[in-house]
Amino acid sequence: MKFETGFLSLAEELLFYIMSFLSCRDILRRASVCKALREMYISSSELQYIVEISGQRLLPVPNTDNSIPVSKRLQLLRDKAHAWFKVDIHSFETVPITRVPHPYRGKRFAGGHLYSWNAHEDTATIFPILPKPSQQSIQRNWLPGTLCSVPHSYNLDVFMDPAQNLIAVVYVVDHVETVYINLRALDGDGIRPQAAGEKLFLTDELENRPETISAKLKGLGRHIALWRRLDDENWTSSDEKWQLQIWDWKYSTTSNSILSGAVPNRPNTTIDFCFLGNNRLLVITDNLKLYSIEDMSQAPELLACFLMPVSLMLWCLPGLPIDDIGHSSQPQMQAQRTMYTSDPTHRLLCLIASSSRTDSFSSTQVIIISTRIFFDLDGIAATPIPWKHWGPSNARIFRHPYHFKVHISGNRVLQALPVGTRNSEFMLHLMDFSPLAATNRRGLGRVVKEPSTVYISDSTGRSGESLTTSLPYVQVVFLDRKFDSAESELEDIWIDEDRIYMLNADLEPTTFGGDPVFIKRPIGKFEVIDV
Repeated sequence: MKFETGFLSLAEELLFYIMSFLSCRDILRRASVCKALREMYISSSELQYIVEISGQRLLPVPNTDNSIPVSKRLQLLRDKAHAWFKVDIHSFETVPITRVPHPYRGKRFAGGHLYSWNAHEDTATIFPILPKPSQQSIQRNWLPGTLCSVPHSYNLDVFMDPAQNLIAVVYVVDHVETVYINLRALDGDGIRPQAAGEKLFLTDELENRPETISAKLKGLGRHIALWRRLDDENWTSSDEKWQLQIWDWKYSTTSNSILSGAVPNRPNTTIDFCFLGNNRLLVITDNLKLYSIEDMSQAPELLACFLMPVSLMLWCLPGLPIDDIGHSSQPQMQAQRTMYTSDPTHRLLCLIASSSRTDSFSSTQVIIISTRIFFDLDGIAATPIPWKHWGPSNARIFRHPYHFKVHISGNRVLQALPVGTRNSEFMLHLMDFSPLAATNRRGLGRVVKEPSTVYISDSTGRSGESLTTSLPYVQVVFLDRKFDSAESELEDIWIDEDRIYMLNADLEPTTFGGDPVFIKRPIGKFEVIDV
């Protein structure tokens, strides 16, 4: 009691200074048990601003314009969060495109750009979608043979990062034995200026150089990672070998940061991976293994293994935000565009698990996980952690028909789900998992706090388990517009910090065998909604 009396007797400026170092939770906790501190919190835009940023799971971007008063920034933050719950789905700008990229082309959305690579034709394209005045715009097309000009080479994967002005192409030469990664500037044909070199070299631990069957290339900031499935003629096991290597492409063209392993040689076995911020990597098999990649001079350090409840064929939705302002090639330009970025320690990860078609109800299981579980590791050793100890309170599981669409950004999830008994139409659903969503909705949407139970099938579809999850969220369904899914009117959807993007096909009515049908014209359109 004497300590509390002495603390409250301090000057108000000093009290505020001390309170400003506390976390959002600690500020609210102390304001709830002490009348004097509560009155200080209510009268202080600065303390409310700290709580608002934390409660929306945001981080302020360094070197931004601080001339805007804190009270104004606080109101703008709250109004922006509220605007997501009252989006006018009919208010959009249309951007025509000459060709709707076919789904197999591997469409990716990043930094306000859509890019795709056609492995069969060895062509690629990137173009901006309604770029903002302060945003760099890159628009290019690559014809066959221009992505990599090395003789007798074959491209395995292509990665583009507009924020880094980077295109990376992994290719093989010498009858698919030697693998390299070529780095170039995305807006031209020259070498990326900040790259350590033009080419990244693999470290082959085996002298016989096993053949690369398939490859997957991903990046975030200064890191690039390449996963390869290998065919080693000296490998006696029936399992298939794989290798994952990570580079700091701004620092070195070589790397000792390598993981390797084996997977069962069967069709429903997959391996995926994703970066979690600047120093962590998640490897996704039928379980989730978390690694530290802070020290690139050695193999990634295993921090924890999170067990899934059943054996699943998992892949990571390519929607985890890559707004890595600190390592962007143009941080000042991005800072002008926004004062905030999502907190990498409190974002959402979306895992997709497809049921086998032998299942009586063919479906896809969507697993939304808060990334906080991968950063709050106090007391956790690098030993397997059962699902019941980490999953239920840090995840939500949904089960949808195969024909659905989903994208994530920060703590928001946008889904296009079929409606009606015949699943002939789509409607958009938005979910906000941030702690302050229930406050900022201001009566709109539906708060979901109660646990939900979903039956989740294993990778074979022959067995499964009923799982209960309880990560809270607020949901709003845009009921006033439906999309015709029978003719695939809605090709795809994306979401970023302040926009919704919908790629629509332009359908032309015709007849086939006397029956009315729709065919897609070569011209499609983007509908862009500013929030």
